[in-house]
Amino acid sequence: MTDDERIKWIDNASYEDLLYTHRFQPIGSPYFSGPVGEHFASVMNTRQKEVGNAAHVAASKAIGW
Repeated sequence: MTDDERIKWIDNASYEDLLYTHRFQPIGSPYFSGPVGEHFASVMNTRQKEVGNAAHVAASKAIGW
């Protein structure tokens, strides 16, 4: 997957998908480094604010740890 494809995926992912990726991608994942990592963090923060705390907690419980 290219960086452009990762950015497109991030842009279209649900908050739960982003949270799952954040929790379960291995260290050094291309989702968390360079421009893609910066984009991921920005979108994740925006989506978390948009969904609110109750939806964040529900998503967190749904995916587990």
